[in-house]
Amino acid sequence: MFVDQIEIYAKAGDGGDGVVRWARAKYRPKAGPSGGDAGRGGDVYVQAVRDLNILSKYTGDKKFVAKRGEDGRSDSEYGKASNDVIIKVPVGSKVTDLARGRVFEVLKENEIIQILKGGAGGRGNKRFKTSINRSPQEATGGKPGEDGDFRIELSMIADVGLVGLPNAGKSTLINALTNASSQIGSYEFTTLEPHLGNFYGYLIADIPGLIEGAHTGKGLGDKFLKHISRTKMLLHLVSLEHDDPNKQFLLIKNELANYDASLTEKESWIVLTKKDLINKDKIDTVMDSIDRNENRVFVISVETGEGLPELKKALAEHLQSDQFEDSISASHSERE
Repeated sequence: MFVDQIEIYAKAGDGGDGVVRWARAKYRPKAGPSGGDAGRGGDVYVQAVRDLNILSKYTGDKKFVAKRGEDGRSDSEYGKASNDVIIKVPVGSKVTDLARGRVFEVLKENEIIQILKGGAGGRGNKRFKTSINRSPQEATGGKPGEDGDFRIELSMIADVGLVGLPNAGKSTLINALTNASSQIGSYEFTTLEPHLGNFYGYLIADIPGLIEGAHTGKGLGDKFLKHISRTKMLLHLVSLEHDDPNKQFLLIKNELANYDASLTEKESWIVLTKKDLINKDKIDTVMDSIDRNENRVFVISVETGEGLPELKKALAEHLQSDQFEDSISASHSERE
């Protein structure tokens, strides 16, 4: 089961307690203070990993608790600090501290951010020895570690997002372009979760099919629209089997605009699919109805391979171009 949002409880470790201890020497039962300081409690971190399904592993146990620091020891020895807790989340996750309003984002693989700080360890009685107080009885307890409830939300970061109505051919195309293995079927909502594929080192995301009113929650709703917000370009897939493919393209474009106007500013290409099922006259009519000055248009059939090499070549050249790299740098700068 794909999970892209979850709420968890996390607690950093409490600090251990300092202790009152005494050095022992022959004929001197209490030669001097030797109580050591305690160890700190473990911190809590989130770390970004390339595993879209990792949040589903947390649905059974939503508590992440770091251990308490070790108490101080005799002979002036420090107690050990406890180990930190690292919560692995998908790249592109937003982690919200619900009580404090703090928001953390991990946008790069292996990026790690501290979300809770462990408590400091207490001080042993050796710390309190002075020239006046040579036999201190004082020791301090450890400080409590921070805790809180957090919401983790995944918003995928992909280079290319495939969007379109259900059964537009997105799963078929991502399988043809990449090493993905997305389910294929001739019925609506075959894809119920996003899939990623690798295209010459670039990530392509197959976004589940949208329908009219998706931005208001219809169909699969806006559950997956947020995953489009961070894709750097879009391929609008439209099946030539529709009576009016241009109308279908405009419908999806309108849904994206209603959800987030900035989505219409992304580089967008139109990919007309299932060419093998339609005659040339209809294809010519559809091409005449689409504004090719604003959008690059490709006509393909994955079944026969027609148009696929041209799309692959154009997409690879665009992704590797300076223009595309500049758009990536600009989007990173805006987030920072």
